[in-house]
Amino acid sequence: MTSRRSVLSFGLAAAALGGGFWVDRRASAMEQAAEAAFPPTGSLIRVDGFTVHAHQEGTGPDLVLIHGASANTRDYTFDMVGKLADRYRVTVFDRPGLGWSEDIGEAALSPQGQAAHLIKAARQLGLQNPLLMAQSYGASVALAWALQDSAAGLVLVSGAMMPWEGRALGAFYEVAQTGLGGVTAVPLIAAFPPYGYARQAVESVAAPESAPQGYADYIGLPLILRRNSIRVNARQVGRLKSHIFEMLPDYPRLTLPVEILHGTADQVTFASVHSEPLHRLLPQSRLTLLEGAGHMAHHTRQAEVIAAIDRLVK
Repeated sequence: MTSRRSVLSFGLAAAALGGGFWVDRRASAMEQAAEAAFPPTGSLIRVDGFTVHAHQEGTGPDLVLIHGASANTRDYTFDMVGKLADRYRVTVFDRPGLGWSEDIGEAALSPQGQAAHLIKAARQLGLQNPLLMAQSYGASVALAWALQDSAAGLVLVSGAMMPWEGRALGAFYEVAQTGLGGVTAVPLIAAFPPYGYARQAVESVAAPESAPQGYADYIGLPLILRRNSIRVNARQVGRLKSHIFEMLPDYPRLTLPVEILHGTADQVTFASVHSEPLHRLLPQSRLTLLEGAGHMAHHTRQAEVIAAIDRLVK
């Protein structure tokens, strides 16, 4: 009996191992196809031995755009950069571990570590006292940047910037950030990308408004669904709250001009939890509540966001 059980156990383990190798091979093939279909649109520079993807256009005062979770530079190059490049030198970075920027390890898991890395990239590119515009998770990185280095001002849209109740993570993030999920569920997702679900997720983030036509095709969902991108993104989101607690006592020492914009119908980050309390902490800030706007206000209410950017350079 013992012998049969041993043989059966060995057989199951071998089958699982073989299946794992097959899933990894398929995931690798899918990732190679994704990278061929969505190549870098900007320059790949080296910062402390790691690649940073930086897309630059235009001339004028320096403006840095910082994307949110589950995103990359394409969130802004879709159409926003083109509306700003006539009067700004616009730089869009892939945050560490996302898009075409390499994972930088533990530092990639905090907005402070990401900001420090991107500040070095900005200096390497010769950026001077840039204005920072950031959305969602990116807003915490912009705040961390301003706490560490000079910035002309901040435009924070639909930001995750203040502590919130509970864990606020969906099932996808909860599984992907664990060690077990990282070696089981994540390779399966990369091998068999759930593009239909991903497109629905884009629309749910934009709700009750709609994502721009063509956005889901342009953004590079296959890049977002690569194994390491999934893991890093989930860990960044999972640890964000604790790092916001670390930054919170320093917020009041920010004296630069700040524009805060938030949709009243945002169901991802709530204005009453994030933007309104931050506005109270920063007396010099200006808060604009966008009636009926969802989480993608930088697309659905783009004119208001661009007007806020322009206000800070006048």
